[in-house]
This record gives sequence, structure tokens and C-alpha cells, in this order.
Amino acid sequence: MFTMLRRRAVSSVVPLLVVVLGVFFLARLTGDPANLYLPLSATPEMRADFAARNGFDQPLVTQFGDYLAQVARLDFGESLRTAQPAAEAVLRAFPATLQLAGWTMLLALVGAVVIGSVAAYRPNSATDRIASFLSSTAASVPDFWLAIMGVLVFAVTLGWLPTSGTNGGAAWILPVATLLVRPFGVLVQVVRGAMVSALSAPYVKVARGKGASEARVVFGHALRNAAAPVLTVAGDLAVGLVNGAVVVETIFGWPGIGKLMIDSVLQRDFAVLQAAVLVTALAIFALNILVDVCHALLDPRVRLRAAA
Repeated sequence: MFTMLRRRAVSSVVPLLVVVLGVFFLARLTGDPANLYLPLSATPEMRADFAARNGFDQPLVTQFGDYLAQVARLDFGESLRTAQPAAEAVLRAFPATLQLAGWTMLLALVGAVVIGSVAAYRPNSATDRIASFLSSTAASVPDFWLAIMGVLVFAVTLGWLPTSGTNGGAAWILPVATLLVRPFGVLVQVVRGAMVSALSAPYVKVARGKGASEARVVFGHALRNAAAPVLTVAGDLAVGLVNGAVVVETIFGWPGIGKLMIDSVLQRDFAVLQAAVLVTALAIFALNILVDVCHALLDPRVRLRAAA
């Protein structure tokens, strides 16, 4: 297990550097921050002073080297907009995204296990066909369209739900429902397929022959063996949730890391944008490693391959 973790950590270094490098240089293509933070009547001397104070007067390669040295000291720079440490802004926003993605993934996983198991128990039945049709439809609906329709119907037309904010349970319904639909649809199909295979396996027939109850056969034997592929897909979907939260958080004004990134791009707040992307990338790498660990715990073959 330790060998697998070490290999995953080492293999993550290069992609992480590529992300840091790409964000640093692409952020500079959004324009000169002086155009936003200085008045229109700013003189060349004022612009030169602004650039010198923020290090923008140096060559890009020098700026990038200084940035890497700062990151090595866990210093992510200061926000151009608020003059506060960029790390503070990111650490304030990240829990909101984690809560949104965590609740969404938990609800999607629990719902998919129940619906997918029920559909797989009697393949090709009316229940199975309805579940397959609805899950296929849900898996293909874009998040942004659902968000817009949710706001239009439940907030604007009916007035049942707020369009933004985090206060109260009602404020969570539209963002969670918007993010929930696609992972739920995908997971129902994965659970259904894995459970159909598991329920037809010889060990299930042996368990039934020994007199085990149907609940124990389904949830104690079949579901446990179907968990590995479901876990792998759920991990990929969780990574997609963190990335997809950018659109949903912007539409619903959710104060998470996605909205912070969009605001930082619009305000050319390079330090905050770089810190937000770096922390998000680290979280995604950590999540991938966690999925690998869970996969290894469920499947002894994975542990043997990792130890080889």
C-alpha cells in the first residue's frame, strides 16, 4: 500500500507543475491589471510604480521563478483587490465547495445504489426499463441548462426557492439538485450493470443455496463485489463535481472556489487565481489517491499489482 501511495504521489508532481505553469502564464493573457486598479487618468509613472510594487516589471520567467519560490515557502502572494493573503481567500471559499460537492456525491451515490440495485434485481422488467431510461436521460443533461431551468421555474415563476445564498436548507436545494442529476444518472447505470453481473455470479447461487435471505444476497454479497467499479466511477465523478462547480457556483452565487476563480479572472487577481487552482489541483490529486486506496482495500488483485 505504501509503495502504491509513493508511486501515485511521485507521478502527480509533473501534472501539478504543468497546471501551475499553465495557470501562471494563461492568467497573464487576460490583460494588464493596471487597467483595472488604476484610474483612467493614471500617468506612465503611476503605471510603472504599480508594476514595480507587484513584480510585473520583471520578465515572465523571473516572475514565475519568484512565484515557485514563494509557493515553496507556502506564501501564495497577496490579492490585488483586497491586499489580503491569497491563501486566506482560498481557505474561506474551499469549504463551501467541499460541502456542496460532498452532499451532492453522497446523495447521488446512495440514490444510485438503491435504484440501480432494484433495477438489476429483475433485469428487463418494467422497473429496470424505466430506471434505465431516466438514468440515461439524467446523465446527458448539461448542468448549466438545469441550473437555468431551476432558477426560471422554482425561483422566478413559482417563488419557492432562493436564487442565491447559503442560509437555510432551501438555498441548498437548487445548487445540489443541479449538480446531482448527472452523477446520479451515470452511477445508476454503473450500479445496475455491476449488480446484474454480480447477481448472476456462482457465489450468489451458492449463497442462495445455503439459505441466505435475499437482502443478504443483494447487499451482503453482490453489492460488495460490485463496489469496485462503482467506486472508480464515483471517484471520477467527484473530480468532475469539483471542476463543474465553477458553473453552478457562478449561476447561484455560491461562495465557493469556482466562483472565486471566475471573480479572480474577471478582476485579474493573479495571486488568488493561482492559489485557487493550485489548491483545487491538490484536492483532486488527493481524491484520486483516496479512490486508489479504497479500490485496493476492496480488491486484493489491486494490492498485488501495486506491490509488484
